[in-house]
Amino acid sequence: MKRLYRSRKDRRILGVCGGLAEYFEVDPTLIRLAVAVTTVLTGFVPGIVLYILAGVIMPEEGETRSGS
Repeated sequence: MKRLYRSRKDRRILGVCGGLAEYFEVDPTLIRLAVAVTTVLTGFVPGIVLYILAGVIMPEEGETRSGS
């Protein structure tokens, strides 16, 4: 079963873009470029807030889920 995690091996800040790239099986540079362009085009704040929110919500690769 395929799961979305923050990457431990391909990270620049929080590993969000690396994790998305692994999940969608694309080059991490494309994801980082898309995030950067989206952040600039939306006036910085929404993109930065969404990136930090994703970093908080997405579990890090190798972490186990608790409760279930």
